[in-house]
Amino acid sequence: MVMSLAAPLHTFDPRRLRNVLGSFTTGVVIVTSVGDEGRPIGLTVNSFNSVSMQPPLILWSLALKSPNLHAFRSHHWFAVNILAHDQEPLCRQFATPSDDKFANVKFDVGETGVPVLHGTAAYLECSTYARYPGGDHEIYLGEVKAMHDRGLSPLVFHRGAIRRLGEH
Repeated sequence: MVMSLAAPLHTFDPRRLRNVLGSFTTGVVIVTSVGDEGRPIGLTVNSFNSVSMQPPLILWSLALKSPNLHAFRSHHWFAVNILAHDQEPLCRQFATPSDDKFANVKFDVGETGVPVLHGTAAYLECSTYARYPGGDHEIYLGEVKAMHDRGLSPLVFHRGAIRRLGEH
């Protein structure tokens, strides 16, 4: 007789799902854009990945309860700032609710007019290619229009914690 270690579907638990998904290491990015009156906006995201090389597409997701939802829906451009190994404080700053997440943050205005953060491992400037419903999130597909790789080691997220590559 074969015993299954998987939980039966009828005992689905969102906390358990979150723990299981946490076993997959993800990169940490800050997605930035421009909100009302041209103010820079941004948030920490770990739901980011590549989709296609032709055309060059990436995706990320935004919670429907995010105060930035309207801005990302109405502004066509955004940047994905891939955080460097030493940017944990910046990661936390953009993950914490605040009226001005850009306080004391150095950034440039990229080729597409969106904020590009200083010191990141890399960044991608994108136009919104498509948006899709995704449960309690909205999924954004972005077409890469400009990019830069600074060659730095990235910050990663694993098992509920921010980590650097090589940590155990």
